Amino acid sequence: MVAQVNTVAFQGIDVVGVVVQVQLSAGLPCFTIVGLPDKAVGESRERVRAALHALGLALPPKRITVNLSPADLLKEGSHFDLPIAMGILTAMGVLPAEEMASYTALGELSLDGTVSPVNGVLPSAVHANACDRGLICPAPQGGEAAWAGGRDILAPTTLLALINHFKGSQILSSPEPSPISDDLDTAPDLRDIKGQESVKRGLEIAAAGGHNMLMCGPPGAGKSMLAQRLPGILPPLDAEEALEVSMIQSVAGELNDGRLKRRRPFRDPHHSCSMASLVGGGLKARPGEVSLAHRGVLFLDELPEFNRNSLEALRQPLESGAVVVARANAHVTYPARVQLVAAMNPCRCGFLEDPAQACSRAPRCAQEYQSKISGPLFDRIDLHVDVPAVLAGDLTLPPPAEGSADVAARVLQAREIQMARFRKEGADEGLRTNSEADGELLTKIATPDDAGQALLTQATDKLRLTARGYHRVLRLARTLADLEGSSGVHRFHIAEALSYRRVAPTMRAVA
Repeated sequence: MVAQVNTVAFQGIDVVGVVVQVQLSAGLPCFTIVGLPDKAVGESRERVRAALHALGLALPPKRITVNLSPADLLKEGSHFDLPIAMGILTAMGVLPAEEMASYTALGELSLDGTVSPVNGVLPSAVHANACDRGLICPAPQGGEAAWAGGRDILAPTTLLALINHFKGSQILSSPEPSPISDDLDTAPDLRDIKGQESVKRGLEIAAAGGHNMLMCGPPGAGKSMLAQRLPGILPPLDAEEALEVSMIQSVAGELNDGRLKRRRPFRDPHHSCSMASLVGGGLKARPGEVSLAHRGVLFLDELPEFNRNSLEALRQPLESGAVVVARANAHVTYPARVQLVAAMNPCRCGFLEDPAQACSRAPRCAQEYQSKISGPLFDRIDLHVDVPAVLAGDLTLPPPAEGSADVAARVLQAREIQMARFRKEGADEGLRTNSEADGELLTKIATPDDAGQALLTQATDKLRLTARGYHRVLRLARTLADLEGSSGVHRFHIAEALSYRRVAPTMRAVA
């Protein structure tokens, strides 16, 4: 007899069904796990052995073979402990084989038989629900699994509790979904920023249309403070987005207490981070910062200080909204629909436009410093905003009357206009902001009037805009029109959108 227990393996955030097959046969006593297990799976032998011993059970003196099917798929992680133990108990006749077929199980076993938390419970619950099976997971993550709405969820604290449940001597009640994290009111407020009205305008435009933004200014001008306040003016995640974001966080082990969040992610990696940590990958192809910021903000402070290869790796995700990690042993895809916000100094010393403090190598120092960022990456940024130094007089002013709540209301109204327009045009349901519009849809919704088209054509020739830059100007102009409640795109919308295109360092220095 071969006992079978269903479990899962992960490829990105995609879940692949795996069947744990256990056979007890005559021969010298041994415990073998086959089916391309990694080190963590191979060590399950000792954890399972110790957990069964803690229950007063011993492995039978037979040849125990555990096969993880499909055998040509690499199995990674400690979540195979529980299904392997369940498979052995089923083969021993302790657990009923017919009931095991209706569940998907995952969990790590401690040496005393406790079922410990693992990554990926939420996507596993979604997969089990799609397969019309229940889920068995660790007790601390039962509330996380309940968000998938599965038909039957068991969250035992120990292996003994699970055995008693199927024996009928103990009943495990289905867990309730964890409460949604109440984190919308914890974002910093724009009232903390004195002055910088032009930059606040740029933040509002970026938030309304989901546009990428670069802030360039001297040290201490408030670039990081401004970026940290962007999540506070973005609309909260809707139910579909929250589930999508939470699944990525679950796979990465960052879904605290199984609580879904309504506030959009804000990730600000240090400039010394590696390419794998930024875009994903590594030996086990984990999600990177750009995927953990999905449907939120990826803030890159001190942009030229990042490794150039890491920055170049962002070019494809910024266009496609996904990261494809191709390795010899893995080929996975992570969603990465992010809003890039970056900050940088105009040159290494940071005081390019201040004659009293700038170095003697200006403007060449600015050209060399900004040349660390490639033209194609600059071309993918819709708003290039100068952040001037804060004057002493600004610091003594009272707090601004308008805060994040006021700006967020206008941003939400603009986004609702966009969503209604996309539904009217029959666009893809996943389309949410103007920054994602492309092709025929963009032409239909953002074609300017005659005066605006003439200005855009003239500017394209004089500024030598690329085709990508041309379309990004159209998207930005459409957002500007939405903020004003205008049904059409006019010349002044095009003019303002063009004012946010990048100015080369040489032109900046001359100006």
